[in-house]
Amino acid sequence: MDETRSLLDRERQEALYRLAALTGDFDRIVDASRDSNADDEHDPEGATIAYERSQVDALIHQARTQLVEIDAASARLSAGDYGTCERCGQAIPEARLRARPTARTCVTCP
Repeated sequence: MDETRSLLDRERQEALYRLAALTGDFDRIVDASRDSNADDEHDPEGATIAYERSQVDALIHQARTQLVEIDAASARLSAGDYGTCERCGQAIPEARLRARPTARTCVTCP
């Protein structure tokens, strides 16, 4: 249990770090677009500022979702429900939990 808690704590710290970095990137993109009068929507040279902003926003959403999943797994661990499939009630295989510590279901349940 201590090993699992430690793993979840590490994953949470990594997600928080990634979220902070992505939020900084997003803010820089927004600031850069505010200070520019370039017509990036019609620039044939590559990605638009709007596209970059959208990509970073999607990654921010992904990091926030991961934090919610990590917190839910930590709550299940504290409640004694960690490692039990939410659908069938069977034990989630250890290999699955090592590969995906936030898993809520076993491999046979969708």
